[in-house]
Amino acid sequence: MVNAARLIALDWGSTRLRAYLLGADGSVLASRESGNGASTLSGEAAFAQAFAAIRGDWPALPVLACGMVGSQHGWREAPYAPCPADASALAQHALRLDERFWILPGLMHNEARPDVMRGEETQIVGALALHPELAEQSCLVLPGTHSKWARVEAGRVTGFATHMTGELYALLRQHSVLARLMPAEGASAPSSGASPAFLAGVDAGREDGALSHQLFAVRTLGLFKRLTPEQLPDYLSGLLIGHEIAHELAAGAPARLALVGAPALCERYVQALGRFGLDSGQRAPLQLDNTAPAGLWQLAQTMGL
Repeated sequence: MVNAARLIALDWGSTRLRAYLLGADGSVLASRESGNGASTLSGEAAFAQAFAAIRGDWPALPVLACGMVGSQHGWREAPYAPCPADASALAQHALRLDERFWILPGLMHNEARPDVMRGEETQIVGALALHPELAEQSCLVLPGTHSKWARVEAGRVTGFATHMTGELYALLRQHSVLARLMPAEGASAPSSGASPAFLAGVDAGREDGALSHQLFAVRTLGLFKRLTPEQLPDYLSGLLIGHEIAHELAAGAPARLALVGAPALCERYVQALGRFGLDSGQRAPLQLDNTAPAGLWQLAQTMGL
């Protein structure tokens, strides 16, 4: 199996390092994961050691990495490529670390308030490679700590917007006055995205109103026993996701919509999108899991590695 390998592909984020041994057709022959994320390391020697540890006994092959490894605080900074950008533009901006190791750039949408991504651009390339029908015109949503809504036309990312939905949820859930009425994290099993409290939060997020005001209602709904302590985290999640979706759909629903990311989190977005009427037929979003290996392979082919 190892003899058939052609590329070591690295998805090197802030907190996790994921390595894939890819075959001649881009298939994943083996994979490994470690906690040596870019934010946990300092200095080139530390990054080199982390890579050596995860590579282990894999053969000496071309290496292509995406994610925060190319940030200002990564192994070496790979400057952002500007939008609009496709796989060729990303390949042209890749940083060569040595004779075998390349780091992909992130993407920058340079508006009055610049927006950036690192790692998600590779997932987008992978999604387009796996589903070419998305290339003509679509919106790709990548839920997470910092959710991305990327617009694609003619195979190029023309622009995108970042929402700090996941990070806001974590901060409010753990460190705000709202947390005082909620059970400790891990004390109860999380409900599915379709829980009544989650959907009630989504519906509140659809309404016009200041988010900071609506957030205080998470406290008062618990204070007056209209929601149980166990329901409050779901309501908070729904409220934040509902606001995010309402903003992005204000100008109308995209022709095609795809969700890329962890299945459980994407399922929450599917349920939330259903409250906006995007839950059936051609309006239903396509759901994709981890597309980073496919994106890294596609970009390696573009670069001739």
